[in-house]
Amino acid sequence: MRMRIAAGLLLGLLVAGVAGAKLWDREILKPGPLPITSTIVLPRGAGLGEIARSLEDRVMVRHRYLFQLAAWTLGHGRDLKAGEYQVAAHSSLRDLVNLLSSGRVVVRRVVIPEGWTVRQAVAAIAQAEGMEGNTPDGIKEGELLPATYTYVWGDERGRMIVQMRSGMTQLLERLWRDRSQGLPLASPAEAVTLASIVEKETGRTDERAMVAGVFYNRLKARMKLQSDPTVIYGLAQGGEFGRTLTRADLKHPSPYNTYVVDGLPPGPIANPGRAALEAVFKPAQTDALYFVADGNGGHAFAKTLDEHNRNVARYRRIMRERGQPVPAAQAEE
Repeated sequence: MRMRIAAGLLLGLLVAGVAGAKLWDREILKPGPLPITSTIVLPRGAGLGEIARSLEDRVMVRHRYLFQLAAWTLGHGRDLKAGEYQVAAHSSLRDLVNLLSSGRVVVRRVVIPEGWTVRQAVAAIAQAEGMEGNTPDGIKEGELLPATYTYVWGDERGRMIVQMRSGMTQLLERLWRDRSQGLPLASPAEAVTLASIVEKETGRTDERAMVAGVFYNRLKARMKLQSDPTVIYGLAQGGEFGRTLTRADLKHPSPYNTYVVDGLPPGPIANPGRAALEAVFKPAQTDALYFVADGNGGHAFAKTLDEHNRNVARYRRIMRERGQPVPAAQAEE
C-alpha cells in the first residue's frame, strides 16, 4: 500500500513538474509588451536586477522578476553584456535574454564629408550620440581623413580622432611613395595643402586631376594660385562664411589669401578626401593655366588669359540671367 502511495505521489510530482515546465516555456516564449522597436543601453557594471528594472520601466517586459528568472533559467544570469541594443517589438523573454547576452550591439555611424574643416569635423564628433569623453586639443587642419566612421555606445571620442589621423597618415604614405615624378612638392604636408584647395574648388571627380594640373602649372610659372576658397578660409578661419566674395575680400591681408601671397598657403584649408589627394599626387597633364565655373556644375579651362576672360564673361552672363550673385572671380592677372 505504501509503495503505491509513494508511486502515486512521485507520478503526481512529475506530472506537475512537466505541466509547470510547459507553462514556463509558454511564458518565456510569449510575445512581450513592447509596442514598437526600441533601443536600450545596458551600462557597464549593471547587475541583473538593475537591467530587469530598466526593461520593466521601458515596457519591454511585464515583470522584472520574470526576466530575472528567465535569464537564470536560460543560463545567462551573469553574462548580460553592456552596450546599446535594438529590441524588436513584442520580443519574448527568451528573445531578450538571448539578445542581451549576445553582444550584438547597435553600430552607429558618423559621417565626415570631404572638404570639412577641423572645426566642422570636431563638432560632428562632439555631437555624436553615445560617444564619451572630449575631443583632444591641437588637431591641425588637414590631419583627419574624411570618411564614414562606425562606433558603438560608450566609445571614446579621442579614439575616433586617433583612427582618423591614422587613416590620413597611412593614405599619405602610400600616395607619396607612388606619386608622379617632377611634382613641385617638398613634402606630403604640401600635398595635403594643395589637395584641400582642389577639394574646395570642385566636387566633380572627373575634374579634380585637371584642377590639380592647373595649380601645378601656376606654381611652376610662379603665378599666384588665386583660389577663392583660400580667401574664404582666411576670412572665416574654418567657420561658416555665408555670403558671396567681394573684390575687397580678394585683397584681404591673410597668409591664406592666394590672391595676395605667392605659392601655397601656410597649411590646408580643409580636410581633403581620398579622391582630391589622389588627384594631387597623380595630376592631369595639361597646358591650362586658368579655370572658372561654367554655370552648370563644372569648370571651363583655358590656356591663355584671353580665353579665360571669355570664359569668365560667359559665366557672369549665365549667373546674371539666372538672377544669381556673381562671385568676385578676377578676369585679369
